[in-house]
Formats: sequence, structure tokens, C-alpha cells
Amino acid sequence: MPGPSVVIVSPALADANNGNWRTASRWVGMLAPAFRTRVVRQWPDGGQAQDDAVMLALHARRSAESIRNWAQAHPGRGLAVVLTGTDLYQDLAFDASARHSLEVAQCLVVLQELGAQALPPPLQAKARVVVQSAPLRSPADKPRDCLQAVMVGHLRAVKSPQTLFEVARRLRGREDIRIDHVGEALEPALGEQARATAAGCTGYRWLGALAHEQALERIRQAHVLVHASVLEGGAHVIIEAVRCGTPVLASRVPGNVGLLGAGYSGYFPAGDAGALAGLLARCREGQAAAPGEGLLDRLAAQCAERSPRFDPAAERDALLRLLAELVPPA
Repeated sequence: MPGPSVVIVSPALADANNGNWRTASRWVGMLAPAFRTRVVRQWPDGGQAQDDAVMLALHARRSAESIRNWAQAHPGRGLAVVLTGTDLYQDLAFDASARHSLEVAQCLVVLQELGAQALPPPLQAKARVVVQSAPLRSPADKPRDCLQAVMVGHLRAVKSPQTLFEVARRLRGREDIRIDHVGEALEPALGEQARATAAGCTGYRWLGALAHEQALERIRQAHVLVHASVLEGGAHVIIEAVRCGTPVLASRVPGNVGLLGAGYSGYFPAGDAGALAGLLARCREGQAAAPGEGLLDRLAAQCAERSPRFDPAAERDALLRLLAELVPPA
């Protein structure tokens, strides 16, 4: 028989097709059958709310009202706030509601190993690391006569699609380097820039929003995933790439380093299109090197070494440890 009731508050539900929803949905599956779990956009949400023993709230600022309601109804117990990149590296500096969310929570969940360092020192003891996961997928057979890169993420400023647009312009004479860009234009001006880039650069394609499985297959078939965010809480798309054998080129920001490790060889300074273009060119050159000697093979080996950290069993174990702290004694 299922145990205590857990409510996950997510600013986005299934219709958003974004990371918040996929995290919430994955956790529902991981917590069953030990817990009765549901996902809501706001709490309380009706008659079931009275049975809830634990709240996992995704996003300190955007879920602030639900967090405040929980803290008033259940002061001092059962509340974990899951911190996104915008929470850790942006909102806490100026948003009072986000700071209040952290103060009333019993646990603060960070999604990568460096996340706790961004918290105010008095709150760091509340931090619990829950690294997200993805199923292991068989790597695709990939041609070596060109380099196929892919970037996956809805187009908004924090994901820095402008960096990729500039890379495409810098590489427009290279027929042996191709870039696919997956994601809906949440900021219309960025969609216009993507269309203009595609019109002027034959090696760049903007594919718009794709279903999750389609996007995953694009990642699996690519030689490299590009992740250019200017801030990040712990990008699930990086984990998905690693778990299907696709190396990553990532901006050197704490959320990415906390996943891939300080010694990873595929970083570039956030916003530095020249450095990213150079890494893509080196990956292409490495395709002609002896096995294991080029940059692409070195990145693949480093990602393979990191991959076990992103196993679903590890994420589930971390979740269950968190719930053991939060569930009130019988």
C-alpha cells in the first residue's frame, strides 16, 4: 500500500514540454509505489491537499506562493525547495520571495555538486544534492566525414542562443561542420534571429520545438551537444547527452562544471562564440586523428567516465534519502 502523500509543485506542467515538467514527472515514477505522489501548479489545489505530508517545490521564486502557503499550514516540517539556475545565480540576489522560500524550507535541493556554494552561508547546511538522471542509450554510429553539432533548449536569453548564431556565422564557410538547433522561440526576437541565421548560413538549421523523444534522437545522432547557457542549475540535456554517448561542449558556468567536473576538456567562456567555434573546429579535426587522440574522442572518454553518476538508481536513492528526512514520524 502506498505510503505518505507527496505533492510536487511545478511552475510548468506537461503542456510546457520543459525541464521542470520532466523532472516532476520522472520523480513521480521514482517515488512510486513507496509514496502517493502528484504534480500541481499551485498549492493548495483542493480536497487532496489536506492529506499531503511532504512538498517538493520546484523553483524558489516561481513557486513562492505555494511555498508560503505550505509553511503557514505546516510550519517547520515537510518542505523541500528544489533550486533552479535562476534561483541560485540570479533571483536570490534581489528577490525577497525567493529568499523567503529558502528560509522556511527544511531542505534545499541542488541539482549539481557546486550548487550549495551559491547559497548564503547560513543556509548551506540545508543543501542536499540530487543529481538528475537519464536512461542509458546505445550510442549511434556516426559518420566521420563531417561534424554534426546540436543545441537543444527553448530560445530565451539565459540559454544564450545568440552565441550559437555567431558561431554559425563564423563557420559559414565550413561545409564539414553542421549545426542543428532545437527549441521553441519563447522570446520572439530570438526566433527572428534564428531564421535570419538559417537564411545566411547553410550549415545552421533551426528545427523549432520537437517532441522529447525526437530531440533525444537528434542528440544521440550528433557528434557533439552544445550547451551555451549563461547560468544553469544542472541541465538535464547535458545528462541525456552523456547517457547516449554524445560528448558536450559547455559554457564554463558553475551549473555545468558541477555536472561535468572541473577537469573536463570541453568548456568555453560563456558568451564566447570564438572559443566555441574553435572547439568545434578542433572536434572536426580530431575526427581524422588516430582513435583516442583527437579532442572529440577525449571528450567522449571523459563523458563515459562521468556517466554512472547520472544513473536513475542513483537519483532515486538520493530522492528517497531526502524523503526520509522530510516525512513526519508516524
